[in-house]
Amino acid sequence: MKRIFAILTLTAVLNLVNTNVTYAQDAETTEQTAEDSATQAKAEAEAKVKAEAEAKAKADAAKTEEEATPEVELTFQQVIKQKFIEGGPGFMGIVLVCLILGLAIVIERIVYLNMATTNSNKLLKNIEDSLSAGGVEAAKEICRNTKGPVASIFYQGLDRSHEGIEMVEKSVVSYGGVQMGLLEKGISWISLFIALAPMLGFMGTVIGMIGAFDAIAAAGDISPAVVADGIKVALLTTVFGLIVAIILQIFYNYIVAKVDSIVNDMENASISLIDILVKHDLSKK
Repeated sequence: MKRIFAILTLTAVLNLVNTNVTYAQDAETTEQTAEDSATQAKAEAEAKVKAEAEAKAKADAAKTEEEATPEVELTFQQVIKQKFIEGGPGFMGIVLVCLILGLAIVIERIVYLNMATTNSNKLLKNIEDSLSAGGVEAAKEICRNTKGPVASIFYQGLDRSHEGIEMVEKSVVSYGGVQMGLLEKGISWISLFIALAPMLGFMGTVIGMIGAFDAIAAAGDISPAVVADGIKVALLTTVFGLIVAIILQIFYNYIVAKVDSIVNDMENASISLIDILVKHDLSKK
């Protein structure tokens, strides 16, 4: 009996020792795991701080490099070209065509009107001298050798001089109207392009705004980033349309003033021609 009790007691002691050993090992393992977790968290924190420091250093370096690099200033032509491309090829191309055609007509009219300008006082003096020296045929020869509408009107009046002063007046008035029509030829096209260019620009504005609202509807948001492109295109088309209209309007006013000057000179010179013919006829009597 004592032997059995001793065995049981020994077994209980051994189990107790094993349990304490197991608990000690588990505690040691838990402590080691906690230490490993703390070390890993510390390492991750250090890595994060290091990454943030590197990112900040790169950002500072990029900012410094950007500040050190001088900005390249675009020329006026480059700015116009860039804005033209940003406005889109649709309406901007049509506005450009209006400008090109309008300027072509303007150049043709300016050249024609400058060639049509005549020193009427000198021409009248030459005609009066020719009438006194060689008669009507000599005066007509002077008109044939002189360019411009004033000389053409004088030639028509001299050609009808044998029919009387009244016929000369009618001939001068009729042919003066023809010459006035030639002087004003093509001006209506310039006024058309002046009106058409800003209208096309406004149409591009409306279409750009429609595109901006479509973008708002599609995104469900009214943030500036959504509508910026559409509004920018709309405003650029308007600006270029107005620029074209302003340029053509300046030349149009110059041409109209030039035509009025030539017409007034034609009328004054025609009256002086009739006076010369009357004087010439009276002197012959």
